[in-house]
Amino acid sequence: MAYLNDIYNAIVKKDIIERNSIKDMALLENIVKYVSSNIGSSISANKISDYLNSNKIVEKSNHLTVDNYLKMLENAFIVYKADRSDIRSKALLKTLGKYYIADTGLRNIILGFRNIDEGHLLENVVYLELLRRGYQVYIGKNDDSEVDFVAVNEKGEEYYQVAFTVKDEKTLERELKPLNNINDHNPKFILTTDYAPY
Repeated sequence: MAYLNDIYNAIVKKDIIERNSIKDMALLENIVKYVSSNIGSSISANKISDYLNSNKIVEKSNHLTVDNYLKMLENAFIVYKADRSDIRSKALLKTLGKYYIADTGLRNIILGFRNIDEGHLLENVVYLELLRRGYQVYIGKNDDSEVDFVAVNEKGEEYYQVAFTVKDEKTLERELKPLNNINDHNPKFILTTDYAPY
């Protein structure tokens, strides 16, 4: 915990703030908290700004400043942004990207072990592992359904759904549906913590 706290203080409180001459440290820290609380959820600078303003968490924020701070966090490798991609057209979409934190331990330092959503934490781990394996990773949009990850490398595309458990039949059906709606023959996977002996 002390090691993670030192990393957070060194990178966020010193490196990012000093390098970018940030004057509003409270805004930056609240953006980090918001992203940490919402890993695996669609986030936009507008959504963060509206949340911070409506809850009077900071004196005032606007989406342009929030967007700049998000880019600073990306440049410092505190967070990664996964853009949305239309599976059929392969076009990148400008809205509703998702953010993942570089280390789930940092998330625990930032939030103090609150709001632990095991499904989203697992999704974060899978995202980082796909990056580590050299994939470009996107959120997949296919008509009205969403695929957690479209992983692309020189060999082609793979599709991933991530769920903490699919033991419940409705959950399994929900996770399979987006994959079944894809008409190509690229590999499709559901990753889960369920143990299935073979």
